[in-house]
Amino acid sequence: MKNTLYRWFDGDVGHSLRASPLAIGAACVAAVCVFCALFAGWVAPHNPFDLATLELSDARLPPAWSPEGSAKYLLGTDDQGRDILSALIYGTRISLIVGLAGVALSLVIGVALGLLAGATGGWVDGLVMRVCDVVSSFPAILVALLIAGVARALYPDAPEGIAFGVLILAIAFAGSNGWVQYARTVRASTMVERGKEYVQAARVTGVPPARIMFRHILPNVTGPVTVLATIQVATAIITEATLSFLGVGAPPTSPSLGTLIRVGNDYLFSGEWWITVFPGIMLVLIALSVNLLGDWLRDALNPRLR
Repeated sequence: MKNTLYRWFDGDVGHSLRASPLAIGAACVAAVCVFCALFAGWVAPHNPFDLATLELSDARLPPAWSPEGSAKYLLGTDDQGRDILSALIYGTRISLIVGLAGVALSLVIGVALGLLAGATGGWVDGLVMRVCDVVSSFPAILVALLIAGVARALYPDAPEGIAFGVLILAIAFAGSNGWVQYARTVRASTMVERGKEYVQAARVTGVPPARIMFRHILPNVTGPVTVLATIQVATAIITEATLSFLGVGAPPTSPSLGTLIRVGNDYLFSGEWWITVFPGIMLVLIALSVNLLGDWLRDALNPRLR
C-alpha cells in the first residue's frame, strides 16, 4: 500500500498536483471539511442538537468579534441559541454523507447501464438511450422534488433513516445530474473500447461477454467516470441543500447546510445576517473546492492536456 501511494505521488498525477497551487489549496479545503465532518463530535465546540444544552437567552447572538457577541460562540448563534460553528460542522457531515451516497448510487446505476448499452448495442442500446433522453427532459430539481414529495406524502411519519434514503434516491435520479451522465459517458467509451484488438482477442478466445465488460472494458473507462464523479459530488451537495432549503430534504432534527440556510433566511432582513451567511459560505467553499479538484483531475488524467 505504501509503495502504491509513493508511485502515485511520484508519477504524472502526483507531479500535476504538486505543480498546481490551486489544486493543492482546493485539496486542503476539502480535506479540512471532510476531517471536521468525520470527527464532528470532537471538533465542534458544542453539540447544537442537544436540547439540554441550549439556552434561549443566547439566541441570535452576533459573532464573537461584534460588541454584542460572546467569546463562547465564535460565529454567533441562531434563533434557538445553537452555536453556528458547531451547527456548520454537523451540517457539513450530513451534506457530505448524503451527497457522496447519492453519487455512489447514481454511479453504480449509470455505469452498469452504460456498459450494457455500449457492449450489447442493438435494441438494448436504443432502449437505454431513450430512457436517458426521457429522464434528461425533466429538470433535475423537479425530479428530485417529485421523488421527495411523493415519499413524504406516502410516509409522513417515516423515521430519519427512511428520510435520508429518499433524499439519496432523489439525488441519484435527479434528471441529467444523476445516473444519466454516467450512462452516456460509459456507453461512449465502451463503444470505442469494444472495437479495439484486445477486446476482439478476448472474444475469439471464448471469454464470456459479462467478463469482457467488467474485466477488460470497465477498467479502461474509469478515467472519465472518476472525473465525472468528483464533479458530481459538488452538484449532489448543492441539490441536497436546495431540497433542504425547500423543506423536503434533511429532517429538521438533523439539519444540513440547506436547512441552516433556510432557517437563517427568515432573519436575514432583520439584521441577523450571520445565521444564513456562514452556512452559505460553507456550502460555496465545499462546492468550489470539489469543482476545482475535478477540473485538476480531468487535466491530470488527460494526456492531451499535459
